[in-house]
Amino acid sequence: MVNTPPPTARILVVDDEPDIVALVVYHLAKAGFRVSSASTGPDAVALSRRERPSLVVLDLMLPGMSGFDVLEAIRNDATTKDVAVLMLTARKDEPDRIKGLSLGADDYLTKPFSPQELVLRVQAILRRLAASGPASDILQIGTITIDRAALTVTVADCALDLTATEYKLLLILAERRGRVQARASLLETVWEAAPDIQTRTVDMHVQRLRTKLGVAGDLIETVRGFGYRISPPQAKGA
Repeated sequence: MVNTPPPTARILVVDDEPDIVALVVYHLAKAGFRVSSASTGPDAVALSRRERPSLVVLDLMLPGMSGFDVLEAIRNDATTKDVAVLMLTARKDEPDRIKGLSLGADDYLTKPFSPQELVLRVQAILRRLAASGPASDILQIGTITIDRAALTVTVADCALDLTATEYKLLLILAERRGRVQARASLLETVWEAAPDIQTRTVDMHVQRLRTKLGVAGDLIETVRGFGYRISPPQAKGA
């Protein structure tokens, strides 16, 4: 049986072009979603926190804050970090797509676009989220088991002795599995440090964490020039 997103799921559309907003809102509403909109970066962040939408359709070029900054703000806020984000932009260059995906976007669609394709992509993202089930204290990735209530980690039922920082680093990567986490972003979320501090700190801790995880450490991938991500075994062809 195919999981389908609830028709009352809320979508936030963020774009400073009224014609684009009207087009996207119309087609999403027609598909059964509840839709709200914002035209500036700061308004997008504020609405995301207040409304907790299921998904944000996000433009890159916005007044006040860029779409990249909005995406980072969403991902770095505990109340919105799990909100899905579909980037919708006229910027087609590969570096822009890579940056958006590395910051945690779930998908990237360029303008001009097909409204029907946009709706299908939104539905596909929400189906993936629905299939993953409700949040649980237990997070399982391959042989790694993280118990968020007990603050423990096991690999193949063997308990690991992790420092508080190593645990937080692993948890962030695991909760955002499949998404590339930039070194600067990890410094801010794990170490609560300014992004201009040496990112070598992240590299050293990832190396130690991989060593403690043993064979399961291979699940932590290095994305050259950006940062790290954890990919479930099936995503690696296992």
